[in-house]
Amino acid sequence: METTKSQISTKQAWILASRPKTLPAAAAPVIVGSAIAIANQNFSLLPALAALLGALLIQIGTNFANDVFDHKKGADTAERVGPLRVVQAGLLTPRQVFTGMGVVFGLAILVGVYLVIVGGWPIVVIGLLSILAGIAYTGGPFPLGYNGLGDLFVFIFFGLVAVGGTYYVQAHTVTALAWWGAIPVGLLATAIIVVNNLRDIVTDTKVGKRTMAVRLGAKGAQIEYIALLVLSYLVPPAIWVLGLTPAWVMLAWLSLPVAFPLIGAIQKQQGRALNPVLGGTARLELVYSLLFSLGLVLSSIIH
Repeated sequence: METTKSQISTKQAWILASRPKTLPAAAAPVIVGSAIAIANQNFSLLPALAALLGALLIQIGTNFANDVFDHKKGADTAERVGPLRVVQAGLLTPRQVFTGMGVVFGLAILVGVYLVIVGGWPIVVIGLLSILAGIAYTGGPFPLGYNGLGDLFVFIFFGLVAVGGTYYVQAHTVTALAWWGAIPVGLLATAIIVVNNLRDIVTDTKVGKRTMAVRLGAKGAQIEYIALLVLSYLVPPAIWVLGLTPAWVMLAWLSLPVAFPLIGAIQKQQGRALNPVLGGTARLELVYSLLFSLGLVLSSIIH
């Protein structure tokens, strides 16, 4: 039996708006970036924790922004098949969610002040661009998600920027291993948004939201998803062959049992039935990142 609006408290509404199931996508790059720092003997606990907190806050702020801006642009309708959106459902007002977005991004900036002290001016650039990109994903005159640029945005900011930035605040440089390690994290984060957009392809088309899935079509989006997963599993052997790290990074392949059912489901399911695939892809990114990170840490211990 579905939960009715009257059964959802204000606190629960804010939790729904924060979309807890998306938070692994924010935590995964910090875990990997910190593991690379450990492997390179550059790990620093406080900057790592601050990077994690900042990443989670930016993710939550972005989720708030998506909720309110999608509603204002008419993208969230009664036909929506994805998880509940609090503004569209009338659980919170647009003003409340917009204010919440400002508060959360403000807290992220406060965390960023410490990271700037630790890492210098590059962190100012990374932090501001991350917040602006979070807003511009669905807000502003040229929303990235509405113009087919969401996938690229996610790869850059949830992969290259997040992993590279996490490593940078600890090591004050970015190595080849850090860049390589960022690639599978970004690819799997992008896979999450592909599922999201594939699920919403019918309703997005109706409201003129030209996501990459809308542009490619359902079959094209399915192929994109599979390609993202396959490429992510090719990175560990690549960096091993290149001599950047020992073979322990191949532990990431132990997450394949999580990936295979998702590849099967993405080709068969559509609409609301893709919601479990969405959550499963987020879990895959977290499991992959933990195993990949374990391999990196072990490589620094066992030679």
